[in-house]
Amino acid sequence: MSSLVQAQGLHTHYGASHILHGVNITINPGESIGLLGRNGMGKTTLIRTLMGHIQPTQGQITVRGKPATRMQPHQVAKMGIAYVPEGRGIFPNLDVRENLLVASRPGVNGRTDWTYDRVLQTFPRLTERLGHGGQQLSGGEQQMLAIGRALMTNPDVLILDEATEGLAPLIIAEIWRIIAAIRETGVATLIVDRNYRKVLANTDRCVVLEKGRVVEERDSATLASHPELLTRYLGV
Repeated sequence: MSSLVQAQGLHTHYGASHILHGVNITINPGESIGLLGRNGMGKTTLIRTLMGHIQPTQGQITVRGKPATRMQPHQVAKMGIAYVPEGRGIFPNLDVRENLLVASRPGVNGRTDWTYDRVLQTFPRLTERLGHGGQQLSGGEQQMLAIGRALMTNPDVLILDEATEGLAPLIIAEIWRIIAAIRETGVATLIVDRNYRKVLANTDRCVVLEKGRVVEERDSATLASHPELLTRYLGV
């Protein structure tokens, strides 16, 4: 089956700063990919470039085989790519129910696998908070809401950027349980998280960035068995 997202030779700049240097990455249907690297190596920049928040200065992006290099974020989203950014980005003045329903729509080809009821079954904690405003939720509840809202778009790819950052250990464990459950449904995922062990355990393969370049790309189990590579590129 053809890839859902493919990027070739991506170069991205912030002003005069050259962040991405010829990055290639492919996301296939149902595949879970980890994106690893130390802080400042270009992980979030790569995600934002794929989503259309940043325009690359060189290279090509395709989504479902269609040119997407110059697409705006809302156009990428309509192609079945959902993004949960670092910082969550929920609507603070809307309650939980409204945050979910505002994003509700069929996926590409009219799929409606992720209904309002199914999202609440996946995130039972949110059921107890339906009338609470976004600003009234804990950090963990906001993260669950952000992921649930992304699923309401019935995506084929879910991109998670630091989904567990700053959360309590019990909530972190719950988020990883949810990520594993989403993976089993066949939604492709691209995951950035500082806990490389959890990333390796919950993905099929990993891409490692160093100074904006892909320096390793292996299946996750193989990378986990090479601690010398993890030490070299992640400092662990």
